[in-house]
Amino acid sequence: MATVKRELTKNFTSEKVVHHTKVSIIGTGSVGMACAISILLKGLSDELAFVDNDEGKLMGETVDLQHGSPFMKMPNIVSSKDYLVTANSSVVIITAGARQIKGETRLDLVHRNVSVFKFMISKIIQHSPRCKLIIVTNPVDILTYVAWKLSAFPKNRVIGSGCNLDTARFRFFIGQRLGIHPESCHGLVLGEHGDSSVPVWSGVNIAGIPLKDLHPNIGTEEDSERWGDVHKQVVSSGYEMLKKKGYTSWGVGLSVADLTESILKNLRRVHPVSTISKGLYGINEEVFLSVPCILGENGITDVIKVKLTPEEEALLKKSAEILWKIQKEVKL
Repeated sequence: MATVKRELTKNFTSEKVVHHTKVSIIGTGSVGMACAISILLKGLSDELAFVDNDEGKLMGETVDLQHGSPFMKMPNIVSSKDYLVTANSSVVIITAGARQIKGETRLDLVHRNVSVFKFMISKIIQHSPRCKLIIVTNPVDILTYVAWKLSAFPKNRVIGSGCNLDTARFRFFIGQRLGIHPESCHGLVLGEHGDSSVPVWSGVNIAGIPLKDLHPNIGTEEDSERWGDVHKQVVSSGYEMLKKKGYTSWGVGLSVADLTESILKNLRRVHPVSTISKGLYGINEEVFLSVPCILGENGITDVIKVKLTPEEEALLKKSAEILWKIQKEVKL
């Protein structure tokens, strides 16, 4: 092979290849691999690295993707149990962590994941001290707080995937009802990525036309058209997928690739992602929940000051209180 290479090519430079954008994914489970394939198909970086404790699964997934690389614009796919493989990453996506077991509370799950995160975060920041962290592992809001505390990164560089997916589901279900593509349905879900998330009906619009102007009771208890069921679908859809296929993967993978694209391409698009929300909407604690943020090359560059109705603001504060009740018990 070496002889064939010598006959085929004449070396022109001894300079080492410089990788400009590298993305690392911690965890090669269903969510990690959905993130990977979504990033690969978008061609977002010139190197993708994986880390996982399960060496067999890690190598199997890596080789499988490497064999598919002729069909994708991705020159380098690497993996290792050693975090050195993630060195100099622009973005590190964390999908690994303990899964909730039957009878376990979210606080129990958080405590188990804190010990996992202590190891992962220390290794990540050792090799990529300037990276942006995207946290996907659930409960994502509390674990984003944990990652921020453990990494000691500035708040702009620690981002929870949060309600980016909830918002996509919200727009999809609205589009289904109206017969309009979800891309043309504009609306936000804020707060916890979970049961206490808040649909911002006051801001839902199609082509700049607020639906609240057409139907003042939209999303309320007095709504004869029961638009509130749309948000119920958003909350229940994750549980339904867990029942039907055992996990969720593709939606969250595409959502995380969407966030990664905004960062790596400095697009400055608005995403509802989990960040520290102290000082917003009457929230007084260092709680992480989703608010609309502008994402660019430095991570979160700005927070959009959305005008909420008093009812929506009260629901957001309640969501923060639910998260704080668990978060304040976390011992780092």
